[in-house]
Amino acid sequence: MALSILHRITGIGLAVGTLLLIYWLWAAASGAEAYFRAQTLIGGWFGRLLLLGWTLALFYHLFNGIRHLFWDAGKGFELRTARLSGAAVVFAALAATAVAWAAGFMAR
Repeated sequence: MALSILHRITGIGLAVGTLLLIYWLWAAASGAEAYFRAQTLIGGWFGRLLLLGWTLALFYHLFNGIRHLFWDAGKGFELRTARLSGAAVVFAALAATAVAWAAGFMAR
């Protein structure tokens, strides 16, 4: 139940996080001063925290969506399987987020 609710919350978070991306793109198209302000916001601790949350929400929503596709096919409804797949979704989302952020920082 909790993972299902979290799936909905991450969907909303992804929509809200997309507004941050739109702001960044708008700033990039608006000139150097606007872009500098956007980079200052997004590059600061709060902006990075938002991006980290957005990344985690993206991967969680992706992996849990795949889990739901299996459920749509009638597979994975047994209690033990549902619990294991839920734990796998959380682990995969955390691992993918860590790998993505590590790759992003190593690319600098």
